[in-house]
Amino acid sequence: MVIAIDGPGGAGKSTVARAVADLLGLEHLDTGATYRAATLAALRAKVDADDAAAVLRAVSESDIEYLDGIIHLDGSPVAAAVRGEEVNAAVSAVSAHPEVRKVIVAGQRDWVADRGGSAVVEGRDIGTVVFPDAAVKVFITARSEIRAARRAGDAEAADKAVGEIEADLARRDHFDSTRVASPLRPAEDAVVIDTSEMGVAEVTRLVMELVYEERPGLRPGP
Repeated sequence: MVIAIDGPGGAGKSTVARAVADLLGLEHLDTGATYRAATLAALRAKVDADDAAAVLRAVSESDIEYLDGIIHLDGSPVAAAVRGEEVNAAVSAVSAHPEVRKVIVAGQRDWVADRGGSAVVEGRDIGTVVFPDAAVKVFITARSEIRAARRAGDAEAADKAVGEIEADLARRDHFDSTRVASPLRPAEDAVVIDTSEMGVAEVTRLVMELVYEERPGLRPGP
């Protein structure tokens, strides 16, 4: 069973995805980290993020793995490096290339297949492209100022003011929602949850209720 959790940055999808995975005893895949690793591979190869062919070559020649909740590039953990400012600035361009997305999506599907076809997968196109037949599809969102305030506490915020973070998120939202390949949008059958006024526990409970509706046998007994 695949549980697809999509949404823009700062909405809380990573925190909820990890919580749901823990409750179900499943592994969690942060697909955004795989695109960030691909971006880091392109940067290390010193290719222009807008050069689709060069980026594809750099990514194809790299080994990107998500192991035990940590993204690896060519055998080394790069969780901190992929959250750096240079990657932040280039990841939208890299992830917009259709051929690059094909390579990364194939890796994401293989990752889930290697885990028996069951996982909690988060990203921006999981329910629409990567796993359109996912058992549960959720699109998590929140008001822009709320998302910016949440992101301000992350290491990648780099001490930016909340207003600047909100502007960065708006630019990323526009880029992701207007790109030709796999634009950011809810799947037609996804449940949209606005987390602006909700805590993690409440959002997690809502997602778990959707899981139990789909798989009643998973609901714990009294």
